[in-house]
Amino acid sequence: EGPLLVLAGAGSGKTRVITHRIVQLLDQGVSGRSILAMTFTNKAAAEMKERVVKMAGQRALGVTLSTFHAFGAELLREHLSKLGWPKKFAITDTGDQLALIRRGMRERQIDDKTFDPRKILTLISRAKNSGQVPEASDDEMSDDLDLAAHLVYPLYQLALKAQGAVDFDDLIVYPSQILDRFTDVRAAYAKRFRYIMVDEYQDTNIAQLRLLTLLAGEHRNLCVVGDDDQCIYSWRGAEVRNILEFERHFPGAKEVRLEQNYRSTATILEAANAVIEKNPERRPKRMWSDTKGGSRISIVSAPSEEEEARYVASQI
Repeated sequence: EGPLLVLAGAGSGKTRVITHRIVQLLDQGVSGRSILAMTFTNKAAAEMKERVVKMAGQRALGVTLSTFHAFGAELLREHLSKLGWPKKFAITDTGDQLALIRRGMRERQIDDKTFDPRKILTLISRAKNSGQVPEASDDEMSDDLDLAAHLVYPLYQLALKAQGAVDFDDLIVYPSQILDRFTDVRAAYAKRFRYIMVDEYQDTNIAQLRLLTLLAGEHRNLCVVGDDDQCIYSWRGAEVRNILEFERHFPGAKEVRLEQNYRSTATILEAANAVIEKNPERRPKRMWSDTKGGSRISIVSAPSEEEEARYVASQI
């Protein structure tokens, strides 16, 4: 019970923790319908579901195992009309999004030859993932792209609504708004999903944290598994502070560390530890392995990115 952070280093069996915890809950008599586990790709969700069904049989069929976005889409199918959308809504693809961006740019008299619509869409997406709206920068050194995104954003959102559509980022943003504004909906979801688990927590963004805070706010049974040393998706909105400051978001949280690596040799881990411990903003942990020996590490200095890539490919 209560919030739990499992700090699981590379090759330590992260996903296995989630699947075994689900089976443990089922063994203790928790209904599958009360369990929600979320990850980032359809492939990872399908693999997790397969593992759990293999281990727990028919009892596992009631468990909700999905991506954040698939969960958000299900919630919106039930409740998006509360925000003024039609009962049936569409999820736009990138082509449709860019068409709406270009239309907004024309209305604001912004030249799409000077400003790349894709870059404006990226700025809007990044703002949504950060739980914000695109703002014009005060920095004199910044280009006018921020201002363009700021001007186009409200027109883009209005155009989506007029079409009865949402974009991919809205699948996280709007569920949070619904849970925040409609206490009856929030209470119903909290009552149903009494145990929530998240895989690869280091890849969550601010909008996803907001969603989790609302879903788990009452019972606080949130178990997350991740590794701050493996946060590589900041370019698409992942916020490493979510895992670094887990106890601040969920007071009273317990922490469990998995530091044994089952994949690499001790030689590799010692080198990796020596490099990563120089990072001042991380949770201290030191990976180790029973697998002794292994070939020594080579240091190769390449003259360019292309040469580096060519060398790696040739070695493989």
